[in-house]
Amino acid sequence: MRGCRKPRDGQQVGCRVPCESAAPGFALKSTDPERMQKAPMMYFEDFAVGQRHTSGKLKIDVDAIREFARQFDPQPFHLDEQAAKHSMFGRLVASGWHTAAVTMRLIVDSTMDVSGGKIGLGGDITWPKPTYPGDELTVVSEIIDVRGSESRPTIGIVTVRYTTLNQNEEAVQVATMKMIVPRRADS
Repeated sequence: MRGCRKPRDGQQVGCRVPCESAAPGFALKSTDPERMQKAPMMYFEDFAVGQRHTSGKLKIDVDAIREFARQFDPQPFHLDEQAAKHSMFGRLVASGWHTAAVTMRLIVDSTMDVSGGKIGLGGDITWPKPTYPGDELTVVSEIIDVRGSESRPTIGIVTVRYTTLNQNEEAVQVATMKMIVPRRADS
């Protein structure tokens, strides 16, 4: 059951986390039990341009939106439905940073299990559409560049485009990030 992902073939794969591990206010779900199995650790040599990985799903509810906003982005359109009606959004929306945090959770839980962790070097992020209460998010990760480090031969740099989609396949976040990935010791 561990072979639910084949590096370098571009096959889409999914989430490896059991539904019970979701944080309060969230619901992770996978429709394919094989997607919940731990994938083999990936090293720099396992990445190729064009590979795609698809995460599991996470549903966002009103309580989670308000809780995140209270702690990290306490603007009225994230906290109060009446105030949100008079905003540019017309209704309650999740903070873009909440969407980014959910995206990271889905990435970490995905079968793209990078040796040493998913260590970022920075990148760009956009929110083309708001995340609303009840939206069910999934992340499609696409490898867009793979290059070895010139200064550190033990690592490589992998550039990934993470597109966070809602249940209607609409992008609510697009992030292009560079990631440090160790090479295999025997390479």
